[in-house]
Amino acid sequence: MEFVERNVAGTVLYAMGYARVVALLGPRQAGKSTLARKLAEEQLSAGYLSLDDEPVRSLAAGDPAGFIAGLGRCTVIDEIQRAPELLLAIKSRVDRNTVPGQFLITGSANLRRIPTVSDALPGRVDYLTLWPLTQGELAGRREQFLTQLFAGEAPVVVDGPVGRHEYAEMMLTGGFPEARERPETARSMFFSSYVDSIVERDVGDASRVRDPSSVGRLLRLLAARSGGLARYDALARDLGIDGKTVKSHLDVLERLFLIRIRRPWHVNLGSRQVKTSKLYVSDTGLLGALVGANVSRVREDDGFAGALFETFVATELERQASWLEQPLTFWHYREGDREVDVIAERPSGEIVGLEVKASATVRAKDFAGLRHLRERVGERMVAGAILYAGAHTLPFGERTWAIPLQALWAS
Repeated sequence: MEFVERNVAGTVLYAMGYARVVALLGPRQAGKSTLARKLAEEQLSAGYLSLDDEPVRSLAAGDPAGFIAGLGRCTVIDEIQRAPELLLAIKSRVDRNTVPGQFLITGSANLRRIPTVSDALPGRVDYLTLWPLTQGELAGRREQFLTQLFAGEAPVVVDGPVGRHEYAEMMLTGGFPEARERPETARSMFFSSYVDSIVERDVGDASRVRDPSSVGRLLRLLAARSGGLARYDALARDLGIDGKTVKSHLDVLERLFLIRIRRPWHVNLGSRQVKTSKLYVSDTGLLGALVGANVSRVREDDGFAGALFETFVATELERQASWLEQPLTFWHYREGDREVDVIAERPSGEIVGLEVKASATVRAKDFAGLRHLRERVGERMVAGAILYAGAHTLPFGERTWAIPLQALWAS
Protein backbone atom coordinates (compact mmCIF):
# COMPACT_ATOMS: atom_id res chain seq x y z
CA MET A 1 0.00 0.00 0.00
CA GLU A 2 1.31 3.43 -0.88
CA PHE A 3 1.96 5.78 2.00
CA VAL A 4 -1.15 7.76 2.94
CA GLU A 5 -0.51 11.22 4.31
CA ARG A 6 -1.70 11.35 7.92
CA ASN A 7 -3.48 14.47 9.07
CA VAL A 8 -1.93 14.31 12.53
CA ALA A 9 1.62 14.55 11.12
CA GLY A 10 1.65 18.35 11.23
CA THR A 11 0.47 18.26 14.83
CA VAL A 12 3.34 15.92 15.73
CA LEU A 13 5.92 18.23 14.15
CA TYR A 14 4.39 21.26 15.84
CA ALA A 15 4.53 19.54 19.24
CA MET A 16 8.16 18.53 18.68
CA GLY A 17 8.99 22.21 18.43
CA TYR A 18 7.81 22.86 21.99
CA ALA A 19 7.78 19.63 24.02
CA ARG A 20 10.88 17.77 25.15
CA VAL A 21 9.10 14.47 24.48
CA VAL A 22 6.14 13.73 22.19
CA ALA A 23 4.27 10.45 22.62
CA LEU A 24 2.31 9.20 19.62
CA LEU A 25 -0.03 6.49 20.89
CA GLY A 26 -2.60 4.31 19.20
CA PRO A 27 -3.57 0.75 18.31
CA ARG A 28 -1.14 -1.67 16.73
CA GLN A 29 -1.08 -1.69 12.93
CA ALA A 30 -2.65 1.78 12.72
CA GLY A 31 0.46 3.21 11.03
CA LYS A 32 2.45 4.68 13.94
CA SER A 33 5.73 3.04 12.96
CA THR A 34 5.34 4.03 9.32
CA LEU A 35 4.63 7.65 10.20
CA ALA A 36 7.32 7.84 12.89
CA ARG A 37 9.97 6.42 10.56
CA LYS A 38 8.97 8.80 7.76
CA LEU A 39 9.11 11.80 10.10
CA ALA A 40 12.48 10.65 11.46
CA GLU A 41 13.97 10.42 7.98
CA GLU A 42 12.39 13.40 6.23
CA GLN A 43 11.47 16.01 8.85
CA LEU A 44 13.31 15.45 12.12
CA SER A 45 16.72 14.17 11.03
CA ALA A 46 16.33 11.73 13.89
CA GLY A 47 17.57 8.25 14.71
CA TYR A 48 14.98 5.46 14.75
CA LEU A 49 14.82 2.44 17.08
CA SER A 50 12.07 -0.14 17.50
CA LEU A 51 11.62 -2.03 20.75
CA ASP A 52 9.84 -4.77 18.82
CA ASP A 53 13.40 -5.78 17.83
CA GLU A 54 14.57 -8.23 20.50
CA PRO A 55 18.27 -7.17 20.52
CA VAL A 56 17.32 -3.51 20.92
CA ARG A 57 14.82 -4.31 23.66
CA SER A 58 17.35 -6.43 25.55
CA LEU A 59 19.93 -3.65 25.52
CA ALA A 60 17.34 -1.09 26.62
CA ALA A 61 16.00 -3.20 29.47
CA GLY A 62 19.47 -4.21 30.66
CA ASP A 63 20.85 -0.68 31.04
CA PRO A 64 18.13 1.96 30.53
CA ALA A 65 20.26 4.90 31.63
CA GLY A 66 23.23 3.90 29.50
CA PHE A 67 21.00 3.16 26.52
CA ILE A 68 19.39 6.61 26.61
CA ALA A 69 22.69 8.37 27.29
CA GLY A 70 24.12 6.90 24.11
CA LEU A 71 21.38 8.24 21.83
CA GLY A 72 21.70 11.28 19.59
CA ARG A 73 20.13 14.72 19.78
CA CYS A 74 16.75 13.55 18.47
CA THR A 75 15.56 9.94 18.53
CA VAL A 76 12.37 8.08 17.64
CA ILE A 77 11.72 5.11 19.93
CA ASP A 78 8.97 2.85 18.62
CA GLU A 79 6.72 0.73 20.89
CA ILE A 80 8.04 2.20 24.13
CA GLN A 81 5.67 0.10 26.27
CA ARG A 82 7.86 -2.92 25.46
CA ALA A 83 10.57 -1.47 27.74
CA PRO A 84 8.88 0.94 30.16
CA GLU A 85 12.12 1.17 32.15
CA LEU A 86 13.30 3.65 29.52
CA LEU A 87 10.79 6.28 30.57
CA LEU A 88 12.55 7.15 33.83
CA ALA A 89 15.88 7.33 31.97
CA ILE A 90 14.27 9.67 29.43
CA LYS A 91 12.92 11.77 32.28
CA SER A 92 16.38 12.07 33.79
CA ARG A 93 17.90 13.15 30.48
CA VAL A 94 15.27 15.75 29.57
CA ASP A 95 15.42 17.17 33.09
CA ARG A 96 19.12 17.88 32.59
CA ASN A 97 18.60 19.24 29.08
CA THR A 98 15.30 21.04 28.52
CA VAL A 99 15.53 21.73 24.78
CA PRO A 100 12.41 20.61 22.89
CA GLY A 101 12.17 17.80 20.39
CA GLN A 102 14.53 15.28 21.98
CA PHE A 103 12.30 12.20 21.74
CA LEU A 104 9.36 11.03 19.69
CA ILE A 105 8.11 7.87 21.32
CA THR A 106 5.30 5.66 20.09
CA GLY A 107 3.22 3.13 21.97
CA SER A 108 0.39 0.70 21.36
CA ALA A 109 -0.90 1.20 24.88
CA ASN A 110 -1.92 4.31 26.78
CA LEU A 111 1.23 5.05 28.77
CA ARG A 112 -0.67 7.07 31.33
CA ARG A 113 -2.67 4.00 32.35
CA ILE A 114 -0.06 1.23 32.44
CA PRO A 115 0.48 0.12 36.08
CA THR A 116 4.27 -0.22 35.66
CA VAL A 117 4.60 3.26 34.15
CA SER A 118 2.25 5.55 36.09
CA ASP A 119 3.00 8.50 33.79
CA ALA A 120 6.74 8.83 34.38
CA LEU A 121 6.97 12.03 32.31
CA PRO A 122 4.43 14.49 33.74
CA GLY A 123 4.90 17.99 32.35
CA ARG A 124 7.59 16.81 29.94
CA VAL A 125 5.54 15.04 27.27
CA ASP A 126 2.77 15.95 24.83
CA TYR A 127 0.42 13.04 24.12
CA LEU A 128 -1.08 12.58 20.64
CA THR A 129 -3.09 9.72 19.16
CA LEU A 130 -2.85 8.05 15.78
CA TRP A 131 -5.95 6.03 14.92
CA PRO A 132 -6.49 3.88 11.83
CA LEU A 133 -7.04 5.77 8.58
CA THR A 134 -9.99 8.12 8.22
CA GLN A 135 -12.06 8.27 5.06
CA GLY A 136 -10.74 11.78 4.49
CA GLU A 137 -7.13 10.62 4.69
CA LEU A 138 -7.88 7.88 2.17
CA ALA A 139 -9.33 10.52 -0.16
CA GLY A 140 -6.43 12.92 0.43
CA ARG A 141 -8.55 15.39 2.40
CA ARG A 142 -8.29 17.08 5.79
CA GLU A 143 -11.82 16.83 7.15
CA GLN A 144 -13.59 19.96 8.35
CA PHE A 145 -16.85 18.40 9.52
CA LEU A 146 -16.53 19.19 13.23
CA THR A 147 -15.09 22.64 12.59
CA GLN A 148 -18.07 23.51 10.40
CA LEU A 149 -20.62 22.34 12.93
CA PHE A 150 -18.98 24.25 15.78
CA ALA A 151 -19.20 27.31 13.54
CA GLY A 152 -22.97 26.70 13.35
CA GLU A 153 -22.81 25.67 9.71
CA ALA A 154 -24.02 22.52 7.97
CA PRO A 155 -21.80 20.71 5.47
CA VAL A 156 -23.76 20.77 2.22
CA VAL A 157 -24.24 17.54 0.27
CA VAL A 158 -26.63 17.46 -2.69
CA ASP A 159 -26.13 14.00 -4.20
CA GLY A 160 -24.84 11.59 -1.57
CA PRO A 161 -25.06 7.78 -1.79
CA VAL A 162 -28.54 6.55 -0.85
CA GLY A 163 -29.08 3.55 1.38
CA ARG A 164 -26.99 1.84 4.00
CA HIS A 165 -25.77 -0.78 1.52
CA GLU A 166 -23.79 2.01 -0.20
CA TYR A 167 -21.63 2.36 2.91
CA ALA A 168 -21.47 -1.27 4.01
CA GLU A 169 -18.25 -2.36 2.28
CA MET A 170 -16.42 0.79 3.39
CA MET A 171 -17.39 0.24 7.02
CA LEU A 172 -16.60 -3.47 7.04
CA THR A 173 -13.18 -2.77 5.55
CA GLY A 174 -12.26 -0.31 8.32
CA GLY A 175 -9.17 1.85 8.56
CA PHE A 176 -6.26 -0.48 9.36
CA PRO A 177 -3.84 -0.11 6.43
CA GLU A 178 -2.94 -3.78 6.01
CA ALA A 179 -6.52 -4.98 6.36
CA ARG A 180 -7.56 -2.60 3.60
CA GLU A 181 -5.22 -4.39 1.18
CA ARG A 182 -7.00 -7.72 1.63
CA PRO A 183 -10.20 -9.25 0.24
CA GLU A 184 -12.96 -10.16 2.69
CA THR A 185 -11.80 -13.66 3.75
CA ALA A 186 -8.14 -12.67 4.07
CA ARG A 187 -9.20 -9.54 5.99
CA SER A 188 -11.04 -11.70 8.50
CA MET A 189 -7.87 -13.77 8.96
CA PHE A 190 -5.87 -10.57 9.56
CA PHE A 191 -8.19 -9.42 12.33
CA SER A 192 -8.29 -12.86 13.98
CA SER A 193 -4.49 -12.95 14.12
CA TYR A 194 -4.41 -9.31 15.20
CA VAL A 195 -6.60 -9.93 18.24
CA ASP A 196 -4.77 -13.13 19.17
CA SER A 197 -1.34 -11.45 19.04
CA ILE A 198 -2.48 -8.55 21.20
CA VAL A 199 -4.03 -10.88 23.75
CA GLU A 200 -0.92 -13.06 23.86
CA ARG A 201 1.63 -10.25 24.06
CA ASP A 202 0.30 -6.75 24.74
CA VAL A 203 -2.25 -7.54 27.44
CA GLY A 204 0.59 -8.76 29.65
CA ASP A 205 2.72 -5.70 28.89
CA ALA A 206 -0.10 -3.27 29.66
CA SER A 207 -1.75 -4.89 32.67
CA ARG A 208 -1.56 -7.38 35.50
CA VAL A 209 -4.32 -9.59 34.09
CA ARG A 210 -3.84 -13.23 35.13
CA ASP A 211 -5.94 -14.70 32.31
CA PRO A 212 -5.35 -12.72 29.09
CA SER A 213 -7.64 -15.04 27.10
CA SER A 214 -10.64 -13.75 29.06
CA VAL A 215 -9.84 -10.24 27.75
CA GLY A 216 -10.07 -11.59 24.21
CA ARG A 217 -13.39 -13.29 24.97
CA LEU A 218 -14.75 -10.03 26.35
CA LEU A 219 -13.71 -8.14 23.22
CA ARG A 220 -15.58 -10.62 21.02
CA LEU A 221 -18.63 -10.33 23.24
CA LEU A 222 -18.51 -6.54 23.10
CA ALA A 223 -18.41 -6.60 19.31
CA ALA A 224 -21.97 -7.94 19.29
CA ARG A 225 -23.00 -5.02 21.53
CA SER A 226 -20.99 -2.12 20.08
CA GLY A 227 -22.89 1.12 20.54
CA GLY A 228 -24.81 -0.32 23.48
CA LEU A 229 -24.79 0.56 27.16
CA ALA A 230 -22.16 -1.04 29.37
CA ARG A 231 -24.19 -3.55 31.37
CA TYR A 232 -21.42 -4.95 33.54
CA ASP A 233 -23.55 -7.56 35.28
CA ALA A 234 -24.81 -8.96 31.97
CA LEU A 235 -21.29 -9.09 30.56
CA ALA A 236 -20.01 -10.79 33.69
CA ARG A 237 -22.81 -13.36 33.58
CA ASP A 238 -22.20 -14.18 29.92
CA LEU A 239 -18.45 -14.59 30.50
CA GLY A 240 -18.72 -16.43 33.81
CA ILE A 241 -16.63 -13.88 35.71
CA ASP A 242 -17.46 -11.21 38.28
CA GLY A 243 -18.40 -7.60 37.51
CA LYS A 244 -15.22 -6.19 39.03
CA THR A 245 -13.13 -8.30 36.66
CA VAL A 246 -15.23 -7.14 33.70
CA LYS A 247 -14.54 -3.51 34.59
CA SER A 248 -10.82 -4.26 34.91
CA HIS A 249 -10.78 -6.01 31.51
CA LEU A 250 -12.65 -3.13 29.89
CA ASP A 251 -9.97 -0.80 31.17
CA VAL A 252 -7.31 -3.00 29.57
CA LEU A 253 -9.14 -3.04 26.23
CA GLU A 254 -9.47 0.73 26.28
CA ARG A 255 -5.82 1.07 27.31
CA LEU A 256 -4.88 -0.91 24.19
CA PHE A 257 -7.14 1.25 21.98
CA LEU A 258 -9.37 -1.69 21.06
CA ILE A 259 -12.55 -0.20 22.50
CA ARG A 260 -13.78 3.28 23.26
CA ILE A 261 -15.87 4.09 26.31
CA ARG A 262 -18.28 7.03 26.02
CA ARG A 263 -19.31 8.26 29.41
CA PRO A 264 -22.69 9.93 29.92
CA TRP A 265 -22.85 13.69 29.50
CA HIS A 266 -24.67 15.49 32.26
CA VAL A 267 -25.11 18.80 33.96
CA ASN A 268 -27.53 17.53 36.60
CA LEU A 269 -30.31 17.82 34.06
CA GLY A 270 -32.73 15.34 35.53
CA SER A 271 -33.24 12.36 37.78
CA ARG A 272 -34.26 10.15 34.86
CA GLN A 273 -30.97 10.65 33.07
CA VAL A 274 -29.15 7.42 32.22
CA LYS A 275 -25.72 7.45 33.82
CA THR A 276 -24.31 4.31 32.17
CA SER A 277 -21.43 4.46 29.70
CA LYS A 278 -21.57 3.29 26.09
CA LEU A 279 -19.04 0.94 24.56
CA TYR A 280 -17.70 0.88 21.00
CA VAL A 281 -15.20 -1.32 19.19
CA SER A 282 -12.60 1.17 17.95
CA ASP A 283 -12.72 0.22 14.25
CA THR A 284 -15.67 -1.00 12.20
CA GLY A 285 -13.46 -3.37 10.20
CA LEU A 286 -12.45 -5.05 13.44
CA LEU A 287 -16.09 -5.02 14.59
CA GLY A 288 -17.31 -6.69 11.40
CA ALA A 289 -14.62 -9.37 11.56
CA LEU A 290 -15.32 -10.16 15.22
CA VAL A 291 -19.01 -10.83 14.53
CA GLY A 292 -18.50 -12.40 11.10
CA ALA A 293 -20.61 -9.80 9.31
CA ASN A 294 -20.79 -9.22 5.57
CA VAL A 295 -22.54 -6.74 3.29
CA SER A 296 -25.72 -8.84 3.22
CA ARG A 297 -26.02 -8.65 6.99
CA VAL A 298 -25.70 -4.85 6.90
CA ARG A 299 -28.47 -4.75 4.31
CA GLU A 300 -30.83 -7.17 6.09
CA ASP A 301 -30.18 -6.79 9.83
CA ASP A 302 -31.53 -3.45 11.08
CA GLY A 303 -30.07 -3.85 14.55
CA PHE A 304 -26.58 -4.64 13.37
CA ALA A 305 -26.68 -1.90 10.73
CA GLY A 306 -27.63 0.66 13.36
CA ALA A 307 -24.80 -0.44 15.66
CA LEU A 308 -22.30 -0.43 12.78
CA PHE A 309 -23.28 3.06 11.61
CA GLU A 310 -23.16 4.51 15.13
CA THR A 311 -19.78 2.88 15.79
CA PHE A 312 -18.45 4.25 12.51
CA VAL A 313 -19.55 7.82 13.28
CA ALA A 314 -18.31 7.73 16.89
CA THR A 315 -14.86 6.42 15.96
CA GLU A 316 -14.46 8.52 12.81
CA LEU A 317 -15.20 11.71 14.75
CA GLU A 318 -12.62 10.85 17.40
CA ARG A 319 -10.04 10.27 14.68
CA GLN A 320 -10.80 13.65 13.11
CA ALA A 321 -10.58 15.36 16.51
CA SER A 322 -7.04 14.06 17.03
CA TRP A 323 -5.55 16.86 14.91
CA LEU A 324 -7.88 19.75 15.75
CA GLU A 325 -6.42 22.81 17.47
CA GLN A 326 -9.11 22.79 20.15
CA PRO A 327 -9.39 19.50 22.06
CA LEU A 328 -12.77 17.80 22.13
CA THR A 329 -14.33 15.44 24.63
CA PHE A 330 -16.93 12.93 23.42
CA TRP A 331 -19.97 11.79 25.40
CA HIS A 332 -23.40 10.26 24.94
CA TYR A 333 -26.70 11.39 26.44
CA ARG A 334 -29.93 9.64 27.30
CA GLU A 335 -32.88 10.68 29.43
CA GLY A 336 -35.89 8.42 29.33
CA ASP A 337 -36.54 7.50 25.71
CA ARG A 338 -34.75 10.61 24.40
CA GLU A 339 -31.12 10.21 23.47
CA VAL A 340 -28.25 11.78 21.57
CA ASP A 341 -25.70 9.27 20.29
CA VAL A 342 -22.66 11.56 20.30
CA ILE A 343 -21.98 14.85 22.06
CA ALA A 344 -18.76 16.66 21.18
CA GLU A 345 -17.75 19.27 23.76
CA ARG A 346 -15.13 22.01 23.61
CA PRO A 347 -13.30 23.25 26.73
CA SER A 348 -15.47 26.39 26.49
CA GLY A 349 -18.55 24.26 27.16
CA GLU A 350 -19.97 24.55 23.63
CA ILE A 351 -21.45 21.30 22.40
CA VAL A 352 -22.54 19.69 19.15
CA GLY A 353 -25.12 16.91 19.30
CA LEU A 354 -25.28 14.12 16.73
CA GLU A 355 -27.72 11.30 16.13
CA VAL A 356 -27.00 8.45 13.71
CA LYS A 357 -29.52 6.62 11.49
CA ALA A 358 -28.75 3.76 9.11
CA SER A 359 -31.68 4.89 7.00
CA ALA A 360 -32.22 6.96 3.85
CA THR A 361 -35.13 8.87 5.38
CA VAL A 362 -35.42 11.18 8.37
CA ARG A 363 -38.62 12.34 10.07
CA ALA A 364 -39.31 15.20 12.44
CA LYS A 365 -39.81 12.79 15.35
CA ASP A 366 -36.23 11.56 14.91
CA PHE A 367 -35.02 14.92 16.24
CA ALA A 368 -36.73 14.50 19.62
CA GLY A 369 -33.46 13.86 21.47
CA LEU A 370 -31.70 16.85 19.89
CA ARG A 371 -34.68 19.14 20.57
CA HIS A 372 -34.81 18.00 24.17
CA LEU A 373 -31.10 18.64 24.65
CA ARG A 374 -31.36 22.12 23.13
CA GLU A 375 -34.26 22.98 25.41
CA ARG A 376 -32.15 22.03 28.40
CA VAL A 377 -28.88 23.76 27.53
CA GLY A 378 -29.96 26.58 25.17
CA GLU A 379 -27.25 28.46 23.27
CA ARG A 380 -24.57 26.22 24.66
CA MET A 381 -25.61 23.75 21.94
CA VAL A 382 -24.26 25.39 18.80
CA ALA A 383 -25.47 22.73 16.33
CA GLY A 384 -27.35 19.47 16.12
CA ALA A 385 -27.60 16.97 13.29
CA ILE A 386 -28.75 13.52 12.29
CA LEU A 387 -26.25 11.72 10.09
CA TYR A 388 -28.19 9.43 7.74
CA ALA A 389 -27.87 7.38 4.54
CA GLY A 390 -29.75 9.87 2.37
CA ALA A 391 -28.76 12.12 -0.51
CA HIS A 392 -29.21 15.71 0.66
CA THR A 393 -28.48 18.06 3.54
CA LEU A 394 -31.87 19.14 4.88
CA PRO A 395 -32.73 21.80 7.51
CA PHE A 396 -34.90 20.76 10.46
CA GLY A 397 -34.99 23.92 12.57
CA GLU A 398 -32.51 26.43 13.89
CA ARG A 399 -28.94 25.10 13.48
CA THR A 400 -30.33 21.59 13.14
CA TRP A 401 -30.02 19.42 10.04
CA ALA A 402 -30.21 15.99 8.53
CA ILE A 403 -26.82 15.47 6.90
CA PRO A 404 -25.74 12.61 4.62
CA LEU A 405 -23.09 10.40 6.19
CA GLN A 406 -20.74 11.19 3.32
CA ALA A 407 -20.41 14.73 4.70
CA LEU A 408 -18.15 13.39 7.42
CA TRP A 409 -15.28 13.43 4.95
CA ALA A 410 -16.50 14.75 1.60
CA SER A 411 -18.36 17.99 2.32
